[in-house]
Amino acid sequence: MSNMNRRSFVTAVMSVAISMFQPVYAQANDKPITLVVPYAGGGTNDSFARLLAEGMSKELGRHVIVENKGGANGIIGSSYVARSRPDGTTFLLGGTGPISLNIMLRPDLQYDFDSFDSVAMLFEGPLTISTPTSLGVNSLDELVAHAKKSGKPLMAGTMGPGSVTDLYNRTVSQVFGIPLTAVAYKNNTASLIDLMAGRGDLAYATPIALIEHHNAGNLKILALTTDQRDPAFPDIPAVAELGYPQLKASYWTALHAPKGTPVKDIEAVSVAAVKTVQSESFRKLLRDNGQTEKAGGPTVLDAQLQADRDYWGKIIRDNNIVIK
Repeated sequence: MSNMNRRSFVTAVMSVAISMFQPVYAQANDKPITLVVPYAGGGTNDSFARLLAEGMSKELGRHVIVENKGGANGIIGSSYVARSRPDGTTFLLGGTGPISLNIMLRPDLQYDFDSFDSVAMLFEGPLTISTPTSLGVNSLDELVAHAKKSGKPLMAGTMGPGSVTDLYNRTVSQVFGIPLTAVAYKNNTASLIDLMAGRGDLAYATPIALIEHHNAGNLKILALTTDQRDPAFPDIPAVAELGYPQLKASYWTALHAPKGTPVKDIEAVSVAAVKTVQSESFRKLLRDNGQTEKAGGPTVLDAQLQADRDYWGKIIRDNNIVIK
């Protein structure tokens, strides 16, 4: 066999050998990525997810699809991802409620913090401390004075036991030293209607849900639960600047993967997600919905999960709250 023929033969053999291994890797990395949203379609979370998927698709060069698996306060979708194969094709658009609060409140849950690998922190949003105009208070100090003078508990609208608003209400009661009675609502709209009608005294809805009514004089946003003023709401003070830094609180959204997902897949998806959230189109969507970018990799999300254990976990433990 001539040198030329021998070289061609060796090259052909090597090509066949390489081709035997390449398809497995290529197929795994060419599969569409499924972004599971643990809420029903059509809401704000859906809008975030679809723009995120669009941006990630461009960054990764792979098709990213959104799949809504709503129900049971985010448990159905979160459980699905926790049970999924950790092959880099399934990710969860998680958050404060579906992950941190469910895990800390529900002892019989089929997943825990160790069921997921952190992928990327995305964004967060503040709450408000708001009152009806008819209550006649214009500041947190006036609210406290009114509550102590009335001699009866104020009625505070929440989204039900164990929700962010329910836990935050307990913190407000403790920090201010005033009795508050939680009134559970199925949604923010019902709570808002009662608040403006004077059938409630307090609400903790998001600023974007209340700002038009605040500007129209139908209710009063006394403060945002932030450490400094939000440029989107420059006339509304932050709880920290009013002397109540312990009332700072937020809810967040992030990406999680089934435990054991390859590091290379987590890194690639993390970079794509962070870059998408930092794009001007995504930042505009965040501003329009009263959210703030907090994009970062796995370590940023890990820190947030620990902060939740410290902040929300303490409230849960101190009040012996268990949901079954």
